[in-house]
Amino acid sequence: MAENRPTVFADGVIEAQVAHGVARITLAVTGNDGKASPCATLCVPVTQLPTLVNGMGNLLKQIEERVRAQIQQQQGAQPAAEPAAAPDGPAGAFRFQN
Repeated sequence: MAENRPTVFADGVIEAQVAHGVARITLAVTGNDGKASPCATLCVPVTQLPTLVNGMGNLLKQIEERVRAQIQQQQGAQPAAEPAAAPDGPAGAFRFQN
């Protein structure tokens, strides 16, 4: 059976607050007028916030490594490390490795 979970696109944060041990982060999407509008609220227990932030930081590091490797390949140099497996999915996409 297919999972039924919502997908939310956000390109910013409007505000964040903590109440009763829960961080509430209001996510935003930028409209055609350049203004941010709320699109969802991410609620995370404060005790789990460091894990979430570290996971996002690790994801960013992986993205930076892939971009550097791609730039090196485009410039004709050999990348420092080859990806472990062929990418699956659309070009420029990869899975987060925990």
